[in-house]
Amino acid sequence: MDPSDFILLADGVPEIVQEIRYYSTYNFIGDRINGYEEPCAILTKEAARALKTVAGELSVQGYRLKVFDAYRPVCAVRHFELWGIEDTDIRMKPYFYPNLEKQELFTKGFIARRSSHSRGSTVDLTFLDMKTGKEVDMGGPFDFFSEVSHSDYRGITDEQYENRMILRHAMLRGGFLPLASEWWHFTLANEPYPDTYFEFPVSSAYLHR
Repeated sequence: MDPSDFILLADGVPEIVQEIRYYSTYNFIGDRINGYEEPCAILTKEAARALKTVAGELSVQGYRLKVFDAYRPVCAVRHFELWGIEDTDIRMKPYFYPNLEKQELFTKGFIARRSSHSRGSTVDLTFLDMKTGKEVDMGGPFDFFSEVSHSDYRGITDEQYENRMILRHAMLRGGFLPLASEWWHFTLANEPYPDTYFEFPVSSAYLHR
C-alpha cells in the first residue's frame, strides 16, 4: 500500500472536529482498540476531498462536522471479533448495547466481521451547531446498537429526525452512501479501493514516513 494514497483528515479538512473513539476507552469495548496508535482520522484522498465539500456546505448552514472514526485497520476489526467471541467483559453494555447480548451485535449485523472502514473511504460522523459548539441532537448516540440508530427510525422527535436528514442529504450530495442501520455511517460511492482491506495503523507517523 502506498501511504501517499491516504491523507490525515486534519491536513485535508482541518475545520472538521475529531473525537476518535477507538483510540479512547469510551467505546463499546471500553479499551483502546488495536491499531489505533494516534487519535487521528485517516481517509483516502478521494474521500477527504468529498468530505471537504460536505463540510463547506454545512458550514454555510451554521454547522461543523465532527468525526468519530474513519479508516479502521483490519486488526481493529479482529479485536472487535475476538472480544465478541472470547471476552466475557460487558462493562460498556449499559451505554452502547443495553438491550442486546454482546453476541447479538454480530448476528444482528451491528458489528461487521469485515468493515468498509478498512477500505479507507468510510466515515462515522455527526455535526455541531456553530452557535453553541455542541453536537446536534440525533435522538441517539454514536455506536448505540439498537433500532433507534436506524437512519429512518421515527420513534424520535421531529427535530432529531430532521437533524439526521440534514446530515444524510449533505453526505448524499457529497457523493457518499448511507448505511440504513447507523445514522452516522457513510461510504464514498466511488471509493478507490472497493475490494481492498488495509492493515496499516492509524498513525500520522506511518503516513509521513
